[in-house]
Amino acid sequence: MAFTGTRRDYGLLGLDAKAAVENGLASAKWYSCPIGRKELKEFMRRSDGPALRDTALWFGLLAFSGGAGVALWGSWWAVLPFAVYGVLYGSASDSRWHECGHGTAFKTRWMNDVLYNVASFMVFREPTIWRWSHTRHHTDTVIVGLDPEFNVMRPADVLAILLNVFAFKNVVLGFKQLVLHASGRVDAEEATFIPDMERPKVFRTARIWLALFALVVLACVLTHSVLPAMLIGLPTMYGAWLQLLFGLTQHAGLDEDVLDHRLNSRTVMMNPVFRFLYWNMNYHIEHHMFPMVPYHALPRLHEVIKHDCPKPYPSLYAAFAEIIPAVLRQAKDPTYFVRRELPSRAKPLDLQPAGPGMVAAE
Repeated sequence: MAFTGTRRDYGLLGLDAKAAVENGLASAKWYSCPIGRKELKEFMRRSDGPALRDTALWFGLLAFSGGAGVALWGSWWAVLPFAVYGVLYGSASDSRWHECGHGTAFKTRWMNDVLYNVASFMVFREPTIWRWSHTRHHTDTVIVGLDPEFNVMRPADVLAILLNVFAFKNVVLGFKQLVLHASGRVDAEEATFIPDMERPKVFRTARIWLALFALVVLACVLTHSVLPAMLIGLPTMYGAWLQLLFGLTQHAGLDEDVLDHRLNSRTVMMNPVFRFLYWNMNYHIEHHMFPMVPYHALPRLHEVIKHDCPKPYPSLYAAFAEIIPAVLRQAKDPTYFVRRELPSRAKPLDLQPAGPGMVAAE
């Protein structure tokens, strides 16, 4: 597809990565909404209670919908419970992976670690790789050449987005990397953010995952049925569509290379069901600005800093009314982006020289 402007290099080893470092965008000091230290400390207080409640409900719904799907297997009635199971498995796992990766969902560390590893498998993100990748994402959010987690680059690849409605591209690339890691190697880009001491964990986990997937395939062969894969493995794909919708609201179509999360992230108001599935990650400006605030405190944090932020989108529909035209336009014109308007009383962006990077994950 023809486009105007210059194609940027989003690779972590390219010219834009070098330029970002030279321009002081690497591990830079970001704008932060004014909030008292004592008040912020209270928002950052961790608790096991909310996540235990929400996790018990999540696993209960998984068990109920999966059990109903098994009971109805062989009839068209199984479609509905498996549709629910797929979203709970392939989409809701994304936010659990995310929050537990930050170490903020639970107060108790081992609880975060256990759920993080379970959710990583469900969403098909290797836990050690993605823990370090996501730390870099928070340190260099939407900085071209430094952020390894761009979901929409410029010019926008609309076909790749559509393929990920069922996580097809992510799973194909992820499986390729899984095999690479199981062989005891990481690629050149991963080597830029994964410490040497962490790599044995990467290799060990990849081998365990391949063994688990082999067991699922064996179970399908022995039972002469795809049912085992409908419960483990395939839901990562057939249940991924809602994860994609949620994920696109975060940064798609917004500005790049700007040290202000108010300009490169969105806060979108959602209904209680979506907020449960997404664990309040719809408050995405708040999360990026203060990543150590647990998910259950983000709505309260929003009320405190909203006067200094762009007006939140009132619904998922409103967000996509902006995102879809922006992404389609970026497919032809990679210089285009949506300019977020700050309220008149908001403090402006103060571009400060590079400083110590923020801590994004434990």
